Amino acid sequence: MKTAVIYARYSSNAQTEQSIEGQLRVCNEYAKTNGYVIVDTYIDRAITGTTDNRPAFLQMIADSAKKQWENVIVYKLDRFSRDKMQATIHKYNLKQNGVKVISATENIPETPEGMILEGLIEVLNQYFIADLSQKVKRGMRETRNKGHWQGGKLRYGYKLEDKKIVVDEEQAEVVRHIFREYSRGIQIKTIIDDLTNRGILYKGEPFKIKTVYSMLRNSKYTGMYVLGDEIVDKLYPQIIDESTYEMVRKKVDANKHGKHPKVQYLLRHKLICGYCGESLIAESGTSKNGEKKYYYKCHGRKNLHNGCQKSIERKDDLEKLVVNHIIKELKSENTVNIIVQKLIEYQESFADKNIVLINLVKEQKTVKTAMENIISAIELGIINNATKSRLDELEKRKNELETQILIEESKTTIKLTERQIREFYEKALELEPITLINYFVKQIIVYDDEMDITVCSPIEISPDKCRGLLFYSKIFSVPIYKRNGNKNGQQNKIIKMSL
Repeated sequence: MKTAVIYARYSSNAQTEQSIEGQLRVCNEYAKTNGYVIVDTYIDRAITGTTDNRPAFLQMIADSAKKQWENVIVYKLDRFSRDKMQATIHKYNLKQNGVKVISATENIPETPEGMILEGLIEVLNQYFIADLSQKVKRGMRETRNKGHWQGGKLRYGYKLEDKKIVVDEEQAEVVRHIFREYSRGIQIKTIIDDLTNRGILYKGEPFKIKTVYSMLRNSKYTGMYVLGDEIVDKLYPQIIDESTYEMVRKKVDANKHGKHPKVQYLLRHKLICGYCGESLIAESGTSKNGEKKYYYKCHGRKNLHNGCQKSIERKDDLEKLVVNHIIKELKSENTVNIIVQKLIEYQESFADKNIVLINLVKEQKTVKTAMENIISAIELGIINNATKSRLDELEKRKNELETQILIEESKTTIKLTERQIREFYEKALELEPITLINYFVKQIIVYDDEMDITVCSPIEISPDKCRGLLFYSKIFSVPIYKRNGNKNGQQNKIIKMSL
């Protein structure tokens, strides 16, 4: 029995529950057709897919650790995530728990080529949302240039007059006071206590520390701030002069407390000690000069004390070594030509049969028919509040469908050339080491003088002969230099790519 959950999401309040219903209907039909048993459903409403800060989504990732189901079915891959890097990381985490992500509408085969095709689909999804985002940003830029408010949260210290942001002098004086006191070295808690004692509150409550920190970091108070590659200087009037702001900002940066940024160990869960068979685990330390160092260290030697003498591996050196060799393999002329040809074939098949577009057009016809029936009923004098409400709901859905259909039609119309596909592929090889390691490295057995890398590669394998990750191997040796304990000595390190 194949078990699965469904994940559904829509992006904004402009969309409705019907968007979710449509996704659930298609996913359930897919599950029924392909023999999956649905055990749970996770839904996020009015949350964009460009962020992974989605309650139901994060709950689903956490629940996958319980290993009570084996698959996540989504309407399209962009429902899972519109951010390529986030999608890769979360799929990797699911994979560690034995869970696979399945698209109900995008026919992605479980073959070597399928892994590459899935990556291209995610890149294309991100490309189209970026293109749409650029058009929206262009309109918003014009609004900013006219000095008109664009909606959203208005900063403390300002108010609206005739759709323009103006200084609220009463609040602005509080802002100036906070900047002055902090620049003098007064602690934020003391500043807040003083304001509270004087009856100055924020939204009816005492200021919170994080609110004050946010104010001290906000360059809008200078009348000018950077938004992407644009300098905005016609929207917010100045409350704080630039020299005071810069002095305070540097003070905030110097005083802020927090954890060190999380370090991504790319080879985690893939490294095996060649001497004792235990995993190599993440390790860090601090040098005499205070510099943070990161390593991979044998679990047997560190925690089990099993007598293993495997030396530690520097994180950056080892990861660079592995990524460079994977890239070299995937850049070989034969590999590139086969992958590009498969992607071109997929693009042609997608253009001929865009399942998402077919479903949208089908729903559009259903909505139009329902609207016509209600209008006919109204003409016969059958009208009440429920009738009018339903007609308004259908009208709203009709407009949403028209927009979605235009987007899908543009995907079908705009085809990437062979050159563009090659450029996408080459950029992925250079910029996405996490993706490379996740897709192509199964296991690495590490010795002090060599390592055996078990890899998969999409070369010369027919789909009927490939049912797992390990479907092709190539053995080659490359001399790599690794520093010994002797600072002046080096030894030759051999890297073998093998099955």
